[in-house]
Amino acid sequence: MTERCDVLVVGAGPAGLAAAQAAAAHGAQVALVDMQASAGGQVWRRDVRRPAPDPARERLDALRAGGRVRWLGQAQVVAAEPGQVLIEQAGTAIELDYAALVLATGARELLLPFPGWTLPGVTGAGGLQALVKQGWPIAGRRVLVAGSGPLLLAAAATARRHGARVVAICEQAPAAQLHAFARRLWRWPGKLAQAAALRARLAGAPYRAGAWVVAAHGDGRVADVELNDGQRIAVDHLAVGYGLVPNLELAQRLGCELHTHDAQAWVKVDALLRTSVATVFAAGEACGIGGRDCALVEGAMAGHAAAGAPEAARALAPQRERARAFAALLPAYFGLNPQVLAAATADVLVCRCEDVRLGELDAHADWRAAKLATRCGMGSCQGRICGAALAQLRGPAFAPSLSAAGPRPPVFPVRLAALAAHGAHTHDPPSPTASAPITHSAPQGTVP
Repeated sequence: MTERCDVLVVGAGPAGLAAAQAAAAHGAQVALVDMQASAGGQVWRRDVRRPAPDPARERLDALRAGGRVRWLGQAQVVAAEPGQVLIEQAGTAIELDYAALVLATGARELLLPFPGWTLPGVTGAGGLQALVKQGWPIAGRRVLVAGSGPLLLAAAATARRHGARVVAICEQAPAAQLHAFARRLWRWPGKLAQAAALRARLAGAPYRAGAWVVAAHGDGRVADVELNDGQRIAVDHLAVGYGLVPNLELAQRLGCELHTHDAQAWVKVDALLRTSVATVFAAGEACGIGGRDCALVEGAMAGHAAAGAPEAARALAPQRERARAFAALLPAYFGLNPQVLAAATADVLVCRCEDVRLGELDAHADWRAAKLATRCGMGSCQGRICGAALAQLRGPAFAPSLSAAGPRPPVFPVRLAALAAHGAHTHDPPSPTASAPITHSAPQGTVP
């Protein structure tokens, strides 16, 4: 059976929640889809021990009260074409027609390999945040957070708030660049206050600039970390993240045009956040890594525009310009030091799913050739981790996001039973209610 909605929003982080709220405010019937059980995305991921932050709670309360947003949690889009998507939820296939689509698909961490990065006890910086918020025990454990960008402070603060001993925060950018970045923050007093609050929360935790992890050591799990200056620090947990990479699989599948620069890619949008595909909009990290503030304003703009209210979207353009101006500072001051990449030696695993070592790729010219010969990127993550790393280590030719072919359906892993059920109904006669707007229905329910 095919169901319908006015506006479909994929992704329930800050951008997706803002888009759903804005579209619903104009009377649109909205469907909000996310892979997680609770709305909020990675930024506002539910913390099992603490209440949701005020901005997240206010938006969730507004969506619940409006009655026009249907929540499809623990669901994922496995196939898409303009005007329709196939969603899998709890083994059930749902065909959903939409008048407009907002891609608020967020981003994932950039993880760069080094000796020992696959040891138990080593995660991404954002991965540490997610684990801790979900109840993973961290109290009393020695944690070192390393990599690059503002996420390091947030991850370290979350770990300390849950009782961890933060033994060091290692930022690969040199001190001169960090000081220059700080001097620019006067234009964004809110960001300056946020950074000051995080540093105050981390008082006593050593913060080292120009430092990065070259190896993790341990017998069966991480026990100590080796830094680029030769120092070794005993740890119980190591969290390393080098920024974020936009999730572009769905945008590519729909045929949206991308901007590309070096090994980076993001969705090309116009002033109203319309993509090159009619009726498809994009917001937040899909349009380039910009952070929460940028995601909120772009989500609202895309939601207004998708619901047929372009003037409401245009009114937010100055806010978007200001938020994007801040986002543009991050690559300028936290750009990756090429020496960081040297930690990935030839015998280091680059594809954890298929046990492919970096040196095995030396004979191959691009991502496709490497996949065909070594199965690199053909495991359960479908190249989302190793592909982003190889784009940095081997250049644009190894960037999956720049592949002309794009991802083939299913966009994400899907149960065969769901596809079989979908196939069994593809020739059913149209339902008499197929054109009706989507309303709340079990088991999807309201936004949690």
